[in-house]
Amino acid sequence: MKLIVISSLLVGLTLGLSGCNKAKSPEDVQADVSKAVSEAQQNSAKADADRQQAETQAADQLAKDQEAAAQKAADSSVAAVTDAAITDAEGQNKVALAKCEALEGDAQRQCKDDANARLAAVKDRAKQAKKGPITP
Repeated sequence: MKLIVISSLLVGLTLGLSGCNKAKSPEDVQADVSKAVSEAQQNSAKADADRQQAETQAADQLAKDQEAAAQKAADSSVAAVTDAAITDAEGQNKVALAKCEALEGDAQRQCKDDANARLAAVKDRAKQAKKGPITP
């Protein structure tokens, strides 16, 4: 009895599964193919547009990064030049102050004031250069 029930189930299952693989009509197949081609073309076009947008954004970001790097390099260069100018001016100031010691009274005071004024002017110009362009 069990054998008959199992055999009947297997025959029914086999018949049921064979019905699942029934061929579609040529019109349905063509419609499915056309739909798949259309979707593939749309997806490809969207992917191309996304790629182009990503490339444009990357190029824009690269240009911004290069501009920022150039500005940073210029700022560093200005800072180095101004620091060197201040160091030189401080050295010259020490020499000038030492020479002022040979003078007496008001002449010595005027000599020191002049030397310190020159140093202050260099420091002010350096500070302005670090901030931006010097205007006359």
